Amino acid sequence: MSYTPRLKEKYKAEIIPALTEQFGYKTVMRVPKLSKIILSQGLGEAVADKKIVDNAVDDLSRIAGQRAVATVSKKDISNFKLRKGMPIGSKVTLRGDKMYDFLDRFISVSLPRTRDFRGINAKGFDGRGNFNLGVKEHIIFPEIDIDKVNRILGMDVTFVTTAETDEEGKALLDAFGFPFIKK
Repeated sequence: MSYTPRLKEKYKAEIIPALTEQFGYKTVMRVPKLSKIILSQGLGEAVADKKIVDNAVDDLSRIAGQRAVATVSKKDISNFKLRKGMPIGSKVTLRGDKMYDFLDRFISVSLPRTRDFRGINAKGFDGRGNFNLGVKEHIIFPEIDIDKVNRILGMDVTFVTTAETDEEGKALLDAFGFPFIKK
């Protein structure tokens, strides 16, 4: 028997009919879906110490469940002592079952572990239905051993959807159980 993520089943069984009814889609192919989740970290202090990037790639790989890559600078910036090709960050893109698994862990385990968590502000939409969210501490993820962390890092999480408007994107993420702040 094959494994199917819980939120993937929920999307097919509950979310598609609910969004079709709410927005009046003629076909299920028009219903917005989550296409990928991108986790990224910018590490400005990595200019001085190369081990910071290696540790960040390892931590991000542990969080995502797949190998992260180091991102490199595209041009020279003398004020920051930055040269073209220097590693200055890390990122990983999740699709398919790993994306749904990460989303489930993020909503049900990681977000509630955030200090003083009161919900997510819905101002992170970009006008095309995609949502960006900043996490101040990467230690909210249970995969990270707090005792082995040298430096607490922040990260950006981008949820890319096929929604055409912010309203449709918010409805999709609401249906997945995102804890948006109620107005």
